[in-house]
Amino acid sequence: MSTTAELFTIGQLARRTGVPARTIRFWSDAGLVPPAARSGSGYRLYDADAVARLDLVRTLRELGLGLDVVQAVLSRACTVAEVAAAHVALLDAQIRTLRLRRAVLSTVARGGHTIEETLIMHKLARLSAQERQRIIDDFVDDIFEGTDPDAPAAGIARGMRRLPAELPDDPAPEQVNAWVELAELVASEDFRQRARSMVLAAQAQTADQAAQGARQPEDTSQPEDTSQVDYQAVAEQAGQVAAQGIAPGSPEGKAVLDRIVAPGTPAAQRARLLEQLETFTDARVERYWQLLAIINGQPVPPFVVPGFEWLIAALRADLS
Repeated sequence: MSTTAELFTIGQLARRTGVPARTIRFWSDAGLVPPAARSGSGYRLYDADAVARLDLVRTLRELGLGLDVVQAVLSRACTVAEVAAAHVALLDAQIRTLRLRRAVLSTVARGGHTIEETLIMHKLARLSAQERQRIIDDFVDDIFEGTDPDAPAAGIARGMRRLPAELPDDPAPEQVNAWVELAELVASEDFRQRARSMVLAAQAQTADQAAQGARQPEDTSQPEDTSQVDYQAVAEQAGQVAAQGIAPGSPEGKAVLDRIVAPGTPAAQRARLLEQLETFTDARVERYWQLLAIINGQPVPPFVVPGFEWLIAALRADLS
């Protein structure tokens, strides 16, 4: 600083930079743009360095940085690059949140949702990925509690936990709807109890099959258990006649049943098959897997439960 001609009052600085005088005064009071000197009347005077400093402060503020962060940059406590990287991450998170909220509002705007469903959608959109995962983990932990972690069912449990690390930045309406439906489904105590009973039944069946396998070398006199059905045959044949509305107890229905279950199958084995189908057939469980597929952006498995429900009814009619 050599002469007072090189100094600027707040008004002059405001006109030179386009920053309002009151803003310069506020930043000056905060220590971001300190005056180089004061006039004889006590007015603050700023030099050329203040002009450059003011321009930097304005840029950082326009980027959304708080005054404390700006002060840290100016004092060299952190670099602009470090601050920029942190704020990029923050902005990315804010953008994801805004897109999720937009997806929720778009879904609501299309209609068909109750106030309760809208609240659930809003809540889910605000949850972090970890919080959403926790909802599913709590459900899976509940229904598999106390089961053998090395049993085949453990693989099913892992599949039931499969969620994307993050929802898409711009989720499709069906993904938002799937989240709402899934959250409501796993919160249902009736569904949790039903899923739990299926898990326990599967574990008992696995243990029984292992025991039978251990006895098999010593006891070959037992008849072969034919109480199993071809899954594909049920999905295709029973599913087709179910869609056509063919009554399970009708002659046409009996003909289809005989193609799925061998006509000579003893009544006792048919009864065991019926019990097994009743235990492991539930449309809500099938829907759980479909919702996971939608959320994960994967192909949605087809509905096959209607075919199994038709087969259950056909076996009941046959055994009655």
